[in-house]
Amino acid sequence: MRYKILLFDLDDTLLDFGANEVDSLTQLFLQYGYTFSDELFQLYNSVNKQLWTDYENGKIPLDVVLNSRFSETMLKLGKVVDGLEWEGLYRELLSDGNQLLMEGAMDVCHRLSKTHRMFIITNGITHTQIKRLKKSGLYDFFENIFDSQSIGYQKPAKEFFDYAIGHISDFHRKDALVIGDSLNTDIKGGLLSGIDTCWINRTAQKCPAEIKSTYTISSLTELIPIC
Repeated sequence: MRYKILLFDLDDTLLDFGANEVDSLTQLFLQYGYTFSDELFQLYNSVNKQLWTDYENGKIPLDVVLNSRFSETMLKLGKVVDGLEWEGLYRELLSDGNQLLMEGAMDVCHRLSKTHRMFIITNGITHTQIKRLKKSGLYDFFENIFDSQSIGYQKPAKEFFDYAIGHISDFHRKDALVIGDSLNTDIKGGLLSGIDTCWINRTAQKCPAEIKSTYTISSLTELIPIC
């Protein structure tokens, strides 16, 4: 056994966030009388990404991201809505939705949990991520969940990883592996913290020269022999 501690990203690593997001947004907009089209998704996505970028750069607090993304999206369409109300309903839909597993997630987690200590590291909202993890059936495989809302920093910030490391007993970097689908958050964060990484590259993306993951796999099942 090469590693003892496995640090798993959640969204699009173990759970299919993309599918859950679209389903939740579709229901949200329908409840307020709007048809959720591809064009509306692109508009929301651009607003949402910019707000998260501003948050990551220290320009705005997290609650501004969450409570204004829908109001700013609709304002671009000439509509005034209660962003706080929309966010609350969206969070309910997101956590109560069908938490689809990425292929191989249940089997891989079940097998590795018998021989490894496993943790979740996620850029997400505490209550929502815990509820989604429980509903998926994966919750009991993990010793603890570290999320950006509780920590106050997002991956890839070293502070996020320092917090997680400081709250895992008997942690040694040489015994740990970061596993995730995002080069810019999971893999970069692991590298900045001196921890080996495993990039799940399901779509055959090209890896920039400045980010070199210890391992690259195309499916979760390939993780078993690495660990």
